[in-house]
Amino acid sequence: MHTDVVLPFLLAWMTAASGTLQRCRNVRLKREMPLTEGARRFRNSSFIFKRSLDVTKVWGPKSEQLLKIDNHDFTMRPGFGARCVSAGPAVPVGVDVQVESLDAISEVDMDFTMTLYLRHYWKDERLAFKSNTNLSMTFDGRLVKKIWVPDMFFVHSKKSFTHDTTTENVMLRVFPDGKVLYSLRVTVTSMCSMDLSRFPLDTQTCSLEIESYAYTDDDLMLYWKEGNRSLSTDDRISLSQFLIQKFHTTTRLAFYSSTGQTGSAAPPFPSRAYGRYESRVTSDLFSPPGWYNRLYITFTLRRHVFFFLLQTYFPATLMVMLSWVSFWIDRRAVPARVPLGITTVLTMSTIITGVNASMPRVSYIKAVDIYLWVSFVFVFLSVIEYAAVNYLSTLQERKERMLRERLPCTCGLAHPGMMSASYSEVEANATGNYGLPESNGVKRERMLVQLAMESDQVTGHVGSSAYSNVWIDTHVIDKYSRVLFPGSYVLFNIIYWSIYS
Repeated sequence: MHTDVVLPFLLAWMTAASGTLQRCRNVRLKREMPLTEGARRFRNSSFIFKRSLDVTKVWGPKSEQLLKIDNHDFTMRPGFGARCVSAGPAVPVGVDVQVESLDAISEVDMDFTMTLYLRHYWKDERLAFKSNTNLSMTFDGRLVKKIWVPDMFFVHSKKSFTHDTTTENVMLRVFPDGKVLYSLRVTVTSMCSMDLSRFPLDTQTCSLEIESYAYTDDDLMLYWKEGNRSLSTDDRISLSQFLIQKFHTTTRLAFYSSTGQTGSAAPPFPSRAYGRYESRVTSDLFSPPGWYNRLYITFTLRRHVFFFLLQTYFPATLMVMLSWVSFWIDRRAVPARVPLGITTVLTMSTIITGVNASMPRVSYIKAVDIYLWVSFVFVFLSVIEYAAVNYLSTLQERKERMLRERLPCTCGLAHPGMMSASYSEVEANATGNYGLPESNGVKRERMLVQLAMESDQVTGHVGSSAYSNVWIDTHVIDKYSRVLFPGSYVLFNIIYWSIYS
């Protein structure tokens, strides 16, 4: 009973499956059959069958294949041995620079740091390619390592690097005729020999020098692409301590000798001289001797003096003026005049030490040194002036004490400070009989010193003519110092600023 039910069911299922397989086979055969001419024309004209080409999914030739990099030896410069008879003409390489920023200038290290865009222009026919649109192709730094590029370096540079954030800042643009633009963003720290003899009223001139490391002017002719217009700067470039006066470009020839001799370099060839040249003698046996093109970016900087006026010149001037206050203080006020002089001397020493701590140890005198040391001498002389006044006052008091021991009592006089005295040595010696009784037993005081009242003089001392002159000299020192010290310092400032400003 069960078998009679199952068998018909299996037969029905197999029949249906075979029909489905046959229909699928017919559809596949129909798809694989070639279209007739009419069907093909209908399919191409119908918008249903049209589909736009996705260019992003089309595989084109690689840049190496388009530029035929594998077909050439790019370890050699362009045009080298082109006719198989010589090394070929020199490769003209034009250069232009855009200065992005002038970051720092250091007097201690005598260098400067600059960030710039350095662009090279040359023609390499090996990189020419066919193009219907005559448009250039732009590549990043990965292709630069596979072709020839000029071997530029910065002469006298201490350190330099190419920026690599977020990727390496290098651009290569190739035109269909083989012209190449190679641009990179570089920060370089280079040496700048500064003359600080007029510091801080100085003007400095620094240069960034660009040169080929291996190729002489027989192989590579380096030049500014558009003269002075090849150098462009950002108007926002500014420095806190300097005023940038001007940028300009120059071209010179430098001679290198690999003989290691210390003799002078050969004179420049007239046809190669650009009006100026430099000679270099080196013992590097691996550097080829000859003339090398060198490009200069020269800029002139003038230092802002206002900062140094506030930090150096004004404090020094005030210390000198403070030392003059002692000329108006009583010469007997030793605790007032001595600390004042010592304080001004120590303050000047601190100012000089602070200025020299931020400067290189040069072997010549700077302008600021002249001002500070002359100010220090004025302060020091004010201390010496009081020492002289105090010494003469001591001599005066000693002679006054000796005089008082010989003179009669002047008690009862109106005011000892309103008197001036004159006496002779004979009369002074006769005072030994003062206070002795006369023969008649009447005491008579004999004053052999004649005192004259002078209401218009305030002296405070009684003495001989010579002694009175000594007293006047001591006061004359202070009196004259009140005029001579300020006058001399003003004259020094006039001469100083007229020379260095």
